[in-house]
Amino acid sequence: MEKGRKRLERETGSILKDWGGKLPFAFVYPNSYFIGMSNLGMQTIYGFLNAREDAVCERIFWDKENSENGVVPLSVESQRPLTDFAVLAFSFNYEIDFFNIAPLLKASGIPLYAEQRDETQPLIIAGGPCISANPMPIAPFFDCLCIGEAESLLPAMLPVIEEGLSGNREELLRAMAKIPGVYVPQFPPEKPVTRQKLMNLDDYPAHSIVLTQDTELSDLYLLEVERGCAHNCRFCLVSSAFSPMRFHSLDSMLKQAEIGLKLRKRIGLVGPAVTDHPQIEELLKGLLDLGAQVSISSLRLTSLNQEIMQLLVKGGMRSVALAPEAGSECLRQSIKKGISESQILEAIRLAGEAGMQQLKLYFMIGLPGETEADIQAIVDLALTGKKLIEHKRGKTRLTLNVSPFVPKASTVFQRLPMTPLDVLQARIAFLKNRLAGQGIKINNESPQWSEVQAVLSRGDSSLAKALAGIEKESLAAWREAMETNHIDTDYFAHQEWKADSKLPWSIIKSETSG
Repeated sequence: MEKGRKRLERETGSILKDWGGKLPFAFVYPNSYFIGMSNLGMQTIYGFLNAREDAVCERIFWDKENSENGVVPLSVESQRPLTDFAVLAFSFNYEIDFFNIAPLLKASGIPLYAEQRDETQPLIIAGGPCISANPMPIAPFFDCLCIGEAESLLPAMLPVIEEGLSGNREELLRAMAKIPGVYVPQFPPEKPVTRQKLMNLDDYPAHSIVLTQDTELSDLYLLEVERGCAHNCRFCLVSSAFSPMRFHSLDSMLKQAEIGLKLRKRIGLVGPAVTDHPQIEELLKGLLDLGAQVSISSLRLTSLNQEIMQLLVKGGMRSVALAPEAGSECLRQSIKKGISESQILEAIRLAGEAGMQQLKLYFMIGLPGETEADIQAIVDLALTGKKLIEHKRGKTRLTLNVSPFVPKASTVFQRLPMTPLDVLQARIAFLKNRLAGQGIKINNESPQWSEVQAVLSRGDSSLAKALAGIEKESLAAWREAMETNHIDTDYFAHQEWKADSKLPWSIIKSETSG
């Protein structure tokens, strides 16, 4: 409790409201405070709910330290336990966070399965990208699952919750099931649920609400630029489930930046493809005119030019991340990445000439149709890029971030298998051996944990049994739980599914196309 109070004292912008006559929400981010406080979605919903006179929202986080020490989770604002709240709203950005549901609820004395709870327990709902893609692995734990963007769902949900919480829980859930975008596992829909989307982003400007030094992006005031993506990469959830691409207006963002600059010197621009904004150069110039330093979460290779790169350097950026995804042009065409080798090398040249100190290139291995020649192409591209930087006498450090391809629910590649772990390990070793001593750093994600992610991404409700029995997040505990519950890892991660087979997430209306 003392740790929570000190954490609150170090915050700027936290909202403390009197609970009298208000509906109390706990926004539950099932990971650490350090990670959760850099999540713009959490900040946006926190601000949205607290802006209402009839609601109060407080934050609760959970991490390995809590789990290992048997800590009862308490809210940051009032140090209350989960059982004091009427509604618990979970948000899932990463499938691995599913591991934290059972220990968090158990530590709070709340029954894990929705069917075990009654009117004396909080209504427990969940949303976020993982839920919008495939809620089934954790569906048995939740009363309601929100399919889509919160700003388009909450206005319809709140009156129903307020009216029904004091009555029969079954009647409330039946009423919730009638709301577009709300999936109630107890009452499966007759027709697939349609993802709900906010079409006019300026209706709900998304920006930092609470600032703290105790988080990864502590020196940034975050500002959303856009949602969705227009590029239709076949492996990408954003392209398939969160399109169309939508933008905040230039005026709205600059007005919000003026407010943010009273709190932080750096403005962090957030979105799947920030540089695709039609007025990106005007936005960067406007921020610089306000005296801001700038950071951008994502750069699209095809939308970069010399002026944008120079503006970013003027704004204080010294590191830039680009995502070729595949080494060969043939494989990039196959996954519909739509980037040529000449465009990649031009972006590397621009970064070096502009004075970027670090350049990160993101690649996936194990993509559908990948061959050993495609892995060699990553080596060749990296070495060519390094020579290009050195030729320009640039001091840019080159880093490759390598991650295994994970088939994601609700994407074009949703039915395709993940590459066997031994092949992935061999390809990572190949890259490291061939690039050893070349002055290029390689970071790679664990193939074993990527396999877990694949199972959770494509899984069905049978996985809830495995997740319910895991007390500590580890590969050993996961494998034991899967074996105990007779769940086939190979089926969910490594098998190709027929085009006419029913998908676990068929309760969601499909938006994928080839």
